[in-house]
Amino acid sequence: MLTFVGLGLFDKTDVSVKGLDRIRNADYVYLECYTSRLMGTPVPELEEYYGKKLGLLYREDVEQHPDEVLDRAINHDVVFLCAGDPMVSTTHADLRMRAAERGIGAAIVHAASIVSAVCGLSGLQNYRFGKSCSVPFPQKNWSPTTPVDVIAQNLTLRLHTLVYLDIQNERYMTVSEAVALIEEMAAEKNVDIPLYLGIARAGSDNPVVRAGRAEELKAQDFGPPLHILVIPADLHEMEREYLEVFAGL
Repeated sequence: MLTFVGLGLFDKTDVSVKGLDRIRNADYVYLECYTSRLMGTPVPELEEYYGKKLGLLYREDVEQHPDEVLDRAINHDVVFLCAGDPMVSTTHADLRMRAAERGIGAAIVHAASIVSAVCGLSGLQNYRFGKSCSVPFPQKNWSPTTPVDVIAQNLTLRLHTLVYLDIQNERYMTVSEAVALIEEMAAEKNVDIPLYLGIARAGSDNPVVRAGRAEELKAQDFGPPLHILVIPADLHEMEREYLEVFAGL
């Protein structure tokens, strides 16, 4: 049996009672460490809280070499942990399909997701979000412009864009870095982005939520990770009022 357990947004206390029970009764527990992370609780503290040793999994382990997880799930109870909610990431869906191909039963224990948390923190209406995108750290001889294509298309349709920010080992992209990169892409494509919304540490006791033009957000210190970015489209009156009250618009 393979059970996907979402851990929520920020620390060890975000997991559901059901999820915690599945973890503590599992034969093996793995923690996926590359799509997102619980910044409020380090791994040793998670292990102490769960009473379990965690096998840490990175992108290559899950996408290219999942055999250990799947082999064990044939005859044992295996729990696969991820920050946020399982199946929001396609890599989790792929692992579940691989399990099904082997005849391995699977279950999902859901948790809070950044997708819904962004709406609550920003007041942006969830049905007005279009396709999301990711902004990677620049690599030598590689400068993707796909994010701004997605943003531009969504703006044309009057839809908001959720922008996931890159995580590389212990390097976490900030809102200001992401805005600067998107502005470079937008300049190349002659796209005007009138408003940005940055959110830091969703799910913590003190999240930061700030809205403004590019220069304003690039100058803003959002503090420690994790950060996420939203490109709002034309705002409804209530959305604007909410941002004025809670995001300094």
